[in-house]
Amino acid sequence: MGKQRIILGLIAVLVLAALYVLLRFPVQLGLDLRGGSQLLLQVQTTEEIPSLSEEDLQGVKQVVENRVNEFGVSETVVQVAGNDKILVQLPGVNDPKDAERILKTTAQLEFRTEAANGDLRAQIQVREQERFDLLRALQEASAAGDPEAIAQAQAKLEAKQAQVNELTQQLYEKTGLTGKYLKEAFPSARNQTWDVALRFDAQGADLFAQLTQKIAGTGRTLGIFLDGRLISSPVVGAQYASTGIVGGTPVIEGNFTFQTANELAVQLRGGALPLPIKIVENRTVGATLGQDSIRSSIVAGLVGLGLVLAFMVVYYRLPGVFAAISLSLYTLWTFAIFMLVPVTLTLPGIAGFILSIGMAVDANVLIFERTREELRAGKTLYRSVESGFSQAFSSILDSNLTTLIACAALYWLGSGLVKGFALTLAIGICVSMFTAVTCSRTLMLFAVLNFPGLRNNIKLFYPGKIELASQ
Repeated sequence: MGKQRIILGLIAVLVLAALYVLLRFPVQLGLDLRGGSQLLLQVQTTEEIPSLSEEDLQGVKQVVENRVNEFGVSETVVQVAGNDKILVQLPGVNDPKDAERILKTTAQLEFRTEAANGDLRAQIQVREQERFDLLRALQEASAAGDPEAIAQAQAKLEAKQAQVNELTQQLYEKTGLTGKYLKEAFPSARNQTWDVALRFDAQGADLFAQLTQKIAGTGRTLGIFLDGRLISSPVVGAQYASTGIVGGTPVIEGNFTFQTANELAVQLRGGALPLPIKIVENRTVGATLGQDSIRSSIVAGLVGLGLVLAFMVVYYRLPGVFAAISLSLYTLWTFAIFMLVPVTLTLPGIAGFILSIGMAVDANVLIFERTREELRAGKTLYRSVESGFSQAFSSILDSNLTTLIACAALYWLGSGLVKGFALTLAIGICVSMFTAVTCSRTLMLFAVLNFPGLRNNIKLFYPGKIELASQ
């Protein structure tokens, strides 16, 4: 009797804890329920890769998936659509420009060495001065508020920048050291700004040492290019002429903020896109349909739960009442776990939750049928309840384990919404085992031991006609 009271106390504590979680933590909803951004990416061919294969699409998909996961966007969907497109869904990302910046940037990192070409360098300096003059003219036009002058200045500035980029490409020679040798990239604080620290693998470290040794002390710069644009051009000191810079841990200095440094590090860690992509569709998905879906799902869940509970009470009498209490606790605890993990709820996820409610009653059905068998065999009510639970446990464990194995396969091999369905179903299965074996059993034994009127009224447990053994 004392054991049942301890378990009932534990159940009460867990109920209070679940209520606290539900009041304290917000519900995480997926794209189909709370809205977000949906992008359709078209993978484009290049001279090196004139036609797309399944492996090419999977390579782009993997890079996009890595970037999205690094940014912490939950319950994303990244999947191949057709022969040259990839569909991306980002719940909670409501600014299309943010989504484009995360996905479209190729982040192709290259280290190049400056050629010994004084004429090109002089031309770049002239173009840079002209670009500076155009930038100042644009600022003056903006201050004057002249739209025509602003448009002309912007066009001239873009053309001049293109000239500078073209000459810079000619000045720096490729070395073969690219982002594919990159092992790690992370933001690094420097005074009031942020840099991006890099760490190469062994082969990349050797290449970096060789190219820095080549230009050390010559006055020629080391060009760090990102997506074909020069972002830094440090000079390698003469002290590195004998060995080069060893260790393979350079730093990109660009006066970054923490956000921009972290975004660049994420893009570099995610890898360069093996093929260029074009965003052919970028739309914001509203949550209007999601609210309707939530309401429909809640109604479906409540109706399903109500029908299950009604059947259990009508067919199993008092044990059905205990099962109804256990299922109500199961619903409360499972939803609290969803908030605590947190699980991002999508329509498939809610479907998995509702399905697990129906499956949760299976354990109670097995237990109650075993209990009836023991009653028909002439055992006392207390012994029948004990035997019913002990004999049904192996069957409950086997059935739930097989379902958990299926959930593990779906979660491991699936993606996006399939993972959400598998996770919610798996959590529901684990909680249902606890409620059936612990809550239902404790409530029935507590009632049998503490209420003689219930113990002597066998009709409350079994409507059939049997001879009850002495207690």
